[in-house]
Amino acid sequence: MGRLADRTAVITGGTAGIGLATARRFVAEGAHVLITGRRAGVLAEVVAELGPAATGVCGDASDPEHLTELLAAVRARGRGLDVLFTNAGGGTFTPFGQVSPETVDEVLAQNLRAPYLTVQTLAPVLNEHASVVLMSSIGATAGLPGLGVYSAAKAGARALARTLAVELGERGVRVNAVSPGYIETSTDPQVLEYLRTNASAIPLARVGRPEEVAAAVLFLASDDAAYVTGSDLFVDGGRNQV
Repeated sequence: MGRLADRTAVITGGTAGIGLATARRFVAEGAHVLITGRRAGVLAEVVAELGPAATGVCGDASDPEHLTELLAAVRARGRGLDVLFTNAGGGTFTPFGQVSPETVDEVLAQNLRAPYLTVQTLAPVLNEHASVVLMSSIGATAGLPGLGVYSAAKAGARALARTLAVELGERGVRVNAVSPGYIETSTDPQVLEYLRTNASAIPLARVGRPEEVAAAVLFLASDDAAYVTGSDLFVDGGRNQV
């Protein structure tokens, strides 16, 4: 039996990178996974790859109408929700003086508004002893030039995990954050160059893989972390730890 056998999970932003790696791992561990994504074609391809243990719900995790559709999809299964991983998010490298008000709104919507509204919307279907994992980042605790708004949003997500751990704890629901470091999830030359340049600051002397973050999320989602809540699990090769 897998560690998530017969459980229902939601992963927002589950069509690429860490989200997709986690969806694959959850399915391998026996879960039925509802994944979201904004590109219908890509979402359909991923669902086809994952097979009958996956359901796709197309939309933007910061849009309340989409979240209402996601809630309806969970209710349609009739099993409640055991695991929620708010992975959807993103940002770009932009020098402080060049960040527009529109960029501020967009990055905050993707990385703070989206997880807040996702948990709020799905809270009524969270089963007793469910696990919520919020995506944070090493940017929440380290100054990363060009990522000011993104880092501020991820710090907000970390703070949200603490608050929700208290507010949902009476129902036995655990809420934790996961903070990846430099993870190879993009083919963007600018991003890849940034990772190569900064690898020397990592004690393990390499960037991480999406599958390594997925393993940490699985731990937090499973009964192995039954007495873990309000925490922030770093998966950063030691980048922010020494």
